[in-house]
Amino acid sequence: MAIGHPLGATGLRLAVTMSRGLQETGLRYGLISACIGGGQGIAMLLEGNAYP
Repeated sequence: MAIGHPLGATGLRLAVTMSRGLQETGLRYGLISACIGGGQGIAMLLEGNAYP
């Protein structure tokens, strides 16, 4: 899903969106990934608060 972001803030935008999603759904884990280009990539595993 395309959500848009300011130039150079892709990682922050993904992390904040996932963090808010974990909080809203009550899920424990979320995984985000991004293509860096030139065959590179990065991923981040976030752990949400298990207790609201």
